[in-house]
Amino acid sequence: MTNPHRIDILLVEDDPGDVELTREGLREATMLVNLHVVDDGEKALKFLRKEPPYAEAVRPDIVLLDLNMPRKDGKEALREIKGDPALRSIPVVVLTTSEAEADIAACYDLGANCYITKPISFAAFTKVVAMIEEFWFTIVRMPAKEQ
Repeated sequence: MTNPHRIDILLVEDDPGDVELTREGLREATMLVNLHVVDDGEKALKFLRKEPPYAEAVRPDIVLLDLNMPRKDGKEALREIKGDPALRSIPVVVLTTSEAEADIAACYDLGANCYITKPISFAAFTKVVAMIEEFWFTIVRMPAKEQ
């Protein structure tokens, strides 16, 4: 089954290496994917709310959110996304290095749709990205995309 529309993913990640690994994983995608990248939670919320300099931003189909970032960390961003009636229906996948049970529990309490610990190896990381794409855009039924 293929998805007929272009998939927009917002990656909230401050590590350039992890951004590139995500891009690499998505290159193998079976769908057309637009990857939008911001490097902290404040920029993520501006992007999602279409505030300057992101006034022309598209509403993403999914957010991949790191936890450990400067300015506004992933948990703070997640709290605001899931607390905003205009944004809370966007699936948020926490994709982070933290394996701490406290982080996992906190993210689910804040409304994360899933929590994935980043693998260390390149091959495993790109496989995880491909699996995220497969699950969220082939298996899961998503609401119609808002324009």
